Amino acid sequence: RNLSLLNMAGLPPGDPQLVSMIVNHLKTQGLFDQFRRDCLADVDTKPAYLNLKQRVDNFVSNHLSNHTWSPHLNKNQLRNNIRQLVLQSGMLEQGVDRIVAQVVDPKINHIFRPQVERVVREFLSPGSYSEEPPAPLPSTESKPDIPLQPATPCPFWTP
Repeated sequence: RNLSLLNMAGLPPGDPQLVSMIVNHLKTQGLFDQFRRDCLADVDTKPAYLNLKQRVDNFVSNHLSNHTWSPHLNKNQLRNNIRQLVLQSGMLEQGVDRIVAQVVDPKINHIFRPQVERVVREFLSPGSYSEEPPAPLPSTESKPDIPLQPATPCPFWTP
């Protein structure tokens, strides 16, 4: 309702206040949570995720092979050092971009956009949009059994 009043007051499309209200409404409708669950449901089966996980596991294993364990080893400092090195390597940014391309991009036009458009239209003009059943989510196929543990256990990496 507030958005309809603001829209009637002449807020142009793209106005930050209008956009903020629409985003908040989408959140209250649970769409973002639904999209997140949908994407997370199959992310660990995608080659981009498996490749990134393997690259990070190898990076961490190689780094740890240069350290000798002792009871006096500062594990927190070592963990933070590895975390910084992984971030500085750029492999996460590149890997996450590939994961998004494989998981999110295919869903944008035929799953996410129609649902967002329906909720936004209803919010902008309550009662004037005939309610259609929401677009069904694709059935989640069973995932292949892929071991997600590194070959060498690494106490510093938790996915």
